[in-house]
Amino acid sequence: MSRDKLVIALPKGRILQEAMPLVCATGLEPEPAFQDPQARQLRFATSHPDVDLIRVRSFDVATFVAFGAAQLGIAGHDVLLEFDYAEIYAPLDLGIGICRLAVAEPEYLSQTDEPSRWSHIRVATKYPAITRRHFAARGVQAECIKLNGAMELAPALGLCQRIVDLVSSGQTLAANGLKEIERIADITTRLVVNRAALKTRPEEVGAWIDRFRMVIDHGR
Repeated sequence: MSRDKLVIALPKGRILQEAMPLVCATGLEPEPAFQDPQARQLRFATSHPDVDLIRVRSFDVATFVAFGAAQLGIAGHDVLLEFDYAEIYAPLDLGIGICRLAVAEPEYLSQTDEPSRWSHIRVATKYPAITRRHFAARGVQAECIKLNGAMELAPALGLCQRIVDLVSSGQTLAANGLKEIERIADITTRLVVNRAALKTRPEEVGAWIDRFRMVIDHGR
């Protein structure tokens, strides 16, 4: 494969299902293997001979783009807040993956808890950097236990009393006896671009930003 191709990094999972209609609307159709659940490849050709797609973990999209392995990508604002890469430019809110990053604790604890009196808390989260910044801003020391999933189990199994995680409907929290008590940030999914690529390949990269912008504007 040519090293000169543009590479667009896409996140695996739920966001990919929401993102693909936008990607296809820009004129990019991935090769058939992209839709094949049995396919093991991670890089895919598209209907555009100069553009390939890669499919990686949502947290890794930002890393691939920041270090220039991919020139563009689709990443949640949560990922951008956690890593805060200076090398990434996020020119466009795609309006998908709408949720929020929130603090939650057991329902019984929320009835008497007073967050304003916290000085030190232990939190299970996938987002230790965001969590520490959020609590440090009001003088609370947050001891973060890094988990990559199943956050809701942590309070019930005595790992900690509070979690910071993405919340959409709140049903998963409720099903596990937890209640949202603070909202840290509203989250959507963004088109992200490597700043160096935008400078060195402005026409190519800029053209794809414009295509995504037209798709979003047309859908509003």
